[in-house]
Amino acid sequence: MKNQPGIYILRSLKNNSYYIGSTINIENRLKEHNSGRTKFTRHLIPWELKLFYPMQTIKEARQLEYKLKKLKSRKIIEKIILTKQITFK
Repeated sequence: MKNQPGIYILRSLKNNSYYIGSTINIENRLKEHNSGRTKFTRHLIPWELKLFYPMQTIKEARQLEYKLKKLKSRKIIEKIILTKQITFK
């Protein structure tokens, strides 16, 4: 899983908000979020990984990340985490 492209969902332990992103190395990316090197998430440290969804390419991962961020629904994000499935109607 170290060099696997995919999307990820993080949950802030500070305020329970979610963050969606894409990466090719989830271990390094989570370290970046929790060390404060990511501008958008540094004020909500610490973060925990709730889901990593592997993809074939980073391009596909970024496209899916964009679609998920457009949904802006906590209910949908929590359903994805629970079922570990991403579907669009």
